[in-house]
Amino acid sequence: MSPTTAPPPPAGFRPGLEGHIAFRTRIAEPDRDGGALRYRGVDVEELAGHVTFGNVWALLVDGRFGPGLPPAEPFPIPVHSGDVRVDVQAGLAMLAPYWGYKPLLDITDDEARENLARASVMALSYIAQSARGIGVPAVPQRRIDECATITERFMTRWRGEPDPAHVRAVDAYWVSAAEHGLNASTFTARVVAGTNADMHAAVTAAFGALKGPLHGGATDGTMKMLDEIGSPDHVETFVDKAIASKYKFSGFGHRVYLTEDPRGKYLRRFAMELSKGWKGKPYFEIQERLAKAIADRRPKMSPSAAAKVNVVNVDYYAATTYTFLGIPADLGTSIFALGRIAGWSAHIMEQHGDNRLIRPESEYTGPSGKRYIPIAER
Repeated sequence: MSPTTAPPPPAGFRPGLEGHIAFRTRIAEPDRDGGALRYRGVDVEELAGHVTFGNVWALLVDGRFGPGLPPAEPFPIPVHSGDVRVDVQAGLAMLAPYWGYKPLLDITDDEARENLARASVMALSYIAQSARGIGVPAVPQRRIDECATITERFMTRWRGEPDPAHVRAVDAYWVSAAEHGLNASTFTARVVAGTNADMHAAVTAAFGALKGPLHGGATDGTMKMLDEIGSPDHVETFVDKAIASKYKFSGFGHRVYLTEDPRGKYLRRFAMELSKGWKGKPYFEIQERLAKAIADRRPKMSPSAAAKVNVVNVDYYAATTYTFLGIPADLGTSIFALGRIAGWSAHIMEQHGDNRLIRPESEYTGPSGKRYIPIAER
């Protein structure tokens, strides 16, 4: 064997830990074969558009339906950088001493843990509204206090008097985005929680993982792709050229779902309804034609290429839902995180409740037998 050739991987080795069972959980069940997603045994199809995000927060974090999230306090840390994703992550890291809750070093303190979980999601909401609320007329506090749901409260602080249809769409979107098993950011949250770090440290780390385009950042790429296509009439030509050049289609493919991403159909419905009042480019029409064109050509693709576009994933219609709601593309990851932070918090609490430090092994494949040569002798 050549000194530069890596030995064959050991039995059971799978890049990316794919297929390995790392945890046992009672929180969520993504159904790989059935194209379904269940929160603590309840199908998300029965939740999105039927119950509020606050109710789903309670289901995930507390294990039972309830009002979920309390009213939020004003966020005490100013936002300066101009990059909302940086502001959110930095703000969460700074939040604990401002809020006054004791750190989660005592992991048996359920009340502190739940308070910090709720505080985290509200902090994220307020950083987002602070970053994009400039120029929005101030709303009297009594109007904020009249809001029926935490989503309406957030949208009213952010947008003034929001369109009720927009509030319903964001609420249902957060329900569908709230939890999704052991994805990259949730795994990160559990690894950090496994060190007995507090809620803020674990959520901040999870948000860092979410920033990557292979996880939570694909909405930006989807909008860039739709803008590049420009018109429904250009779709087929674009797809043919893209396949020939091995272009990576944003918003397609999923590591878990083989037949359908169950969240995609809800977002498609939201995007379709919201598109009716949209005055800009016909993004939804482009999307529909693009999805059909790729599906029509998929049987003729190589197996590896076909696997990368096996389903329309959650980011595909989330991108246009954001756009039709007037949410800038660079804020999409943060808006997604507002929903996903519920799942993160539930997993952090589950990890704290029955903790074992997460410490997998690695296989060294580098050189051996080498010796240090002093600089003067080189």
